[in-house]
Amino acid sequence: MTASSAGPRVRGAFFYHPHESEEAVAKVSPGEFIRQVRVETGRVHWPTRKETVATAIMVIIMTLLLAVFFFGVDAFFSSAVKYLLSFLG
Repeated sequence: MTASSAGPRVRGAFFYHPHESEEAVAKVSPGEFIRQVRVETGRVHWPTRKETVATAIMVIIMTLLLAVFFFGVDAFFSSAVKYLLSFLG
């Protein structure tokens, strides 16, 4: 069974064999790299101010909700442990 018939190679803790040949990485000049970066940043969808504000508000609301939830869970377990420890004297 050859590598091409076995399908794509899986790289992970149990499947990677260090003796396998690595794929060649294309080497480019610094100028060409900068040009490629500019092209790629032109393709990025940059969020509008409205999208950024809406996302920030959602993050703040979810953070506050989780803070209240975990405060409640912590208070419950704290009370339960104090109650159980009160039996020890």
